[in-house]
Amino acid sequence: MTLTADFRQDLEAIGLKTVTYKHNLSKEELFHEAIRNDRGRTRQGGPSTDQKAFPTKLGVKGPLVYYTDPDCTGRRVKDTYSVAWPEVVDQIWWKADMQQYDPAKYQGLLQRVLDHLNQKKATLYVKDVFVGADPEFAIPYRFVGEYATHAMFAHNMFPKDLKGVRDVEKRRWTMINAPSFTCVPERDGCRAEAAIVIDVKNRICLVAGRADYCGVVKKTIFTVGNFLLPLEGRLSMHCSANVGPKGDAAVLFGLSGTGKTTLSADPARRLIGDDETIWSDNGLCNLEDGCYAKLIDLNKDAEPVIWEALMKPGTIVENVPAPKGKTLADVTPHEFDLTDKSITENTRFSYPLSANPNVMPNSRGPHPQTIVLLTADAFGVLPPIAILDAKEVMYHFVSGFTAKLAGTEVGVTEPQAAFSACFGAPFMAHKPSVYAQLLAAKMQQHKARCILLNTGWSGGGYGTGKRISIKDTRMLLDAALRGDLDAGKVEYVTHPVFNLKVPKACPGVDPKILDPRNTWTDKAAYDAAASKLRDLFRKNFQDKKFAELGIQPVM
Repeated sequence: MTLTADFRQDLEAIGLKTVTYKHNLSKEELFHEAIRNDRGRTRQGGPSTDQKAFPTKLGVKGPLVYYTDPDCTGRRVKDTYSVAWPEVVDQIWWKADMQQYDPAKYQGLLQRVLDHLNQKKATLYVKDVFVGADPEFAIPYRFVGEYATHAMFAHNMFPKDLKGVRDVEKRRWTMINAPSFTCVPERDGCRAEAAIVIDVKNRICLVAGRADYCGVVKKTIFTVGNFLLPLEGRLSMHCSANVGPKGDAAVLFGLSGTGKTTLSADPARRLIGDDETIWSDNGLCNLEDGCYAKLIDLNKDAEPVIWEALMKPGTIVENVPAPKGKTLADVTPHEFDLTDKSITENTRFSYPLSANPNVMPNSRGPHPQTIVLLTADAFGVLPPIAILDAKEVMYHFVSGFTAKLAGTEVGVTEPQAAFSACFGAPFMAHKPSVYAQLLAAKMQQHKARCILLNTGWSGGGYGTGKRISIKDTRMLLDAALRGDLDAGKVEYVTHPVFNLKVPKACPGVDPKILDPRNTWTDKAAYDAAASKLRDLFRKNFQDKKFAELGIQPVM
């Protein structure tokens, strides 16, 4: 595709002067470019000249297989920053995974990255896409980077050729992605040899150094959206969303392992998106045009859509090794050992949203009638379902509770509480109350109900009790979506420890499990475990100083 003068001028204005561009190549072209040209480190202690991208036996008719730097098999959360410009320093929620970057240091780093690319006369792959499927507020996003794989990922994951977007050139964000650069912490003001820096003032996302995990291309601009959209009264959410046969939309928030993707993939409901959604005055809309799914331990019967998408052309398989004794060129994707964690447990797969068989047109839907806050309580003490009022919604939303299981991390010998505000704290650029207040206001305006749905344990904690069956969870969720648990339709009891409103009955579900204390043999042990978890909620609330942000305690 021929570049326009405006395109060259835009990138020259940033400082790219002696580089070569490959602009908006097709996925087939990017597939071949990645295999031919993407080079970098793929082994600890290895050279920076390793081939990064490979075909399978299917060639261009199958997926591209890509390997990241061994130090970047996931997001580099400790190396993610935003420039602390005076104009925005008071607006951003500074935390461990969004640290301040000194403006002077940043300007020096950016210039060194641009000089590096100019001096090596780099070939840069450019992909123009949008963040958000609604042209009324979609953010123009231009990826400019050294790896064709990343440009192909941007093509998979974001809307293209969206008509009717206003002020595209004035509102465009640009990612400069230079994995061949090496940061020097003492000189550049960062922590390590790589840094991911968001520059709100100049609409630039800088990826400098070995931060070549594909998710960086997505999550960095998602964080930008989380900053820009709430300023316009639009709620950006880390959640899945779908629509029922009666046009009843639902939003499902949840951290990893709580069932967000599984429960939203309902054959009776049409998918809006599985990870990132916007709630605006126009209703719900997907931020993306693709899916970025975990592959570890993928079961073809439980996740048939992902399993089938593995074979499709134009998709990207990340950090899955070839089966032992074979080369990638000798295998088809269905021969991969998806239990193989030898590179990382965070093996991933990027594929277009269209690979799903039941998707809403234009990835958009109506205002939601039901908000679901998912948790997987490994302590076994929260009720499987509870109905939340407005104050409770804000409290549990900013708490963002789930539990880590024993054995999942070194040193974790019993369940541990995990709190992530708004069910996605690392990506939330504003303080949690900004999103909580928007959620509460939109729920009130559109009369949406909210439930807390526990997909964790019952009859005891992890190792003693049993996980609540997926059948019961789906029965509870379906009843809530139908409105069967709305006020006036069932009787409720108030949980004495958590102060949660719990239905006494639900169609198709044994009423015994609705009160978690009933499922424990040792009632005193339940009371002690419940009180312990309540105290952890209270401590998190105090430690995060949520009261100072206008959130009211409810337990």
